[in-house]
Amino acid sequence: MRADPAYRKITADEFLEIDFGTDRKFELEDGVIVMMTGGTEAHAWVQGNIFAWLRTRLKGSGCRPYGSEMAVRVSETDVRYPDISIYCGPRDAVTEAKSLSDPVVIIEVLSPSTTTLDQGTKLEEYRRIASVRTIAFVDPINEMCRTFERQSENGWHDHMFSGRGGIAIPALDLTIPHDEIFARD
Repeated sequence: MRADPAYRKITADEFLEIDFGTDRKFELEDGVIVMMTGGTEAHAWVQGNIFAWLRTRLKGSGCRPYGSEMAVRVSETDVRYPDISIYCGPRDAVTEAKSLSDPVVIIEVLSPSTTTLDQGTKLEEYRRIASVRTIAFVDPINEMCRTFERQSENGWHDHMFSGRGGIAIPALDLTIPHDEIFARD
């Protein structure tokens, strides 16, 4: 679609109203609809592990994890579907929402085909969301995590580690254990 000069860029609102009527997933990038790549078994398993752990730990806290079915509105022309996003606030504020605009945490599970996009373009987009305190990238192949923690309005600390520390989320006073992220059963 990008190469077609007749293609009109659309807004996030227009994108979120489209019923694609397919199993394929799409994102909006600079007003252009792009198809997302499919995941792997390792990707799906790690995403499920993280979601299940967060769902149990956050119950009753006022914060809720969402999977890749919930969109995050990054800007007026960008909509992403992170593997995990955490929203804190009144539930009635998002009950009918098709997207979140103010998540506190975003977690992406990396695939060989998405690593560059996720840790490049998407990282910069997520850093511009004022509500985001933590952004994490999880590599299921090498069992490594990388976490960015907001230190100030424009300052971020990059925690790259491959040990058994897990993903620290200071804003929620919790750490997702390494063994839970990469659990095999």
